[in-house]
Amino acid sequence: MGKTTTAINLAASFAAAEVNTLLVDCDPQSNATSGLGFIKDPDRISAYHLLMRAASAEEALLSTELEQLWLIPSHKNLIGANLELVDAVGREFRLREALAPLRDRFHFIVLDCPPALDLLTLNALVAADAVLIPMQGEYFALEGISELLDTIDRIRAELNPTLAIEGVVLTMFDERTNLAQQVRNELKNFFGEKLCATTVPRNIRLAEAPSHGKAALVYDPRSKGAESYIRLAKEMIERQGAAGLQAPGQPASESKEEQRAEEVAAEAADARKMDKTA
Repeated sequence: MGKTTTAINLAASFAAAEVNTLLVDCDPQSNATSGLGFIKDPDRISAYHLLMRAASAEEALLSTELEQLWLIPSHKNLIGANLELVDAVGREFRLREALAPLRDRFHFIVLDCPPALDLLTLNALVAADAVLIPMQGEYFALEGISELLDTIDRIRAELNPTLAIEGVVLTMFDERTNLAQQVRNELKNFFGEKLCATTVPRNIRLAEAPSHGKAALVYDPRSKGAESYIRLAKEMIERQGAAGLQAPGQPASESKEEQRAEEVAAEAADARKMDKTA
């Protein structure tokens, strides 16, 4: 449970909080696409067509079973984009240019990046305003963080000076182990307030949900995994509150999106309690 699980479930949780949200699958493996229930379709407009300037982002939009969540799917042809764009002028800006017409339509655009630091990931980082880093509570996960931070620094210097680190979220977290606590303390010392208060535990239902083509809060809203991503969405909405998510005339202390996120979290918690007492 890492980047794609976080991308799917965070985007779904934003949508459940009644925030217009777009999930863009930038990974040729297409796990975010299949994780929302879309089968492979070679004729479907995808992120590949956006990078090739063969279609607009509006044409690529797919609606999902969550009313306020849309998807731009991936395709295996994205693998070839690294080679096809190698000599293209402004190749790093293709995704940002493609998504620009949609920025005013969506409060959140979540980009699911490939695992490698290639041209596809570069396009995503240039298009992004901020990066959320999911990390497992294990020491091996710490080893790649310096390379990622170096990459972000280079992108800031050359391509996207406003790129920020939104936060670091611990996934597959088992708070009962000393190792997990040590990793959290190290991350807290390094990232400070950037380390999210919300952690995502190991959870069977969270792992099962993608095989059914559903986000966790649709597959099993009573699960701890679904609840954790709802809390993470609320935390992200609170962080972004000063950036204009509040409704006009509403106090900055709590926007309607925050209120809805709280309601969704409370509903899921109540459902779990009822399940236990039944």
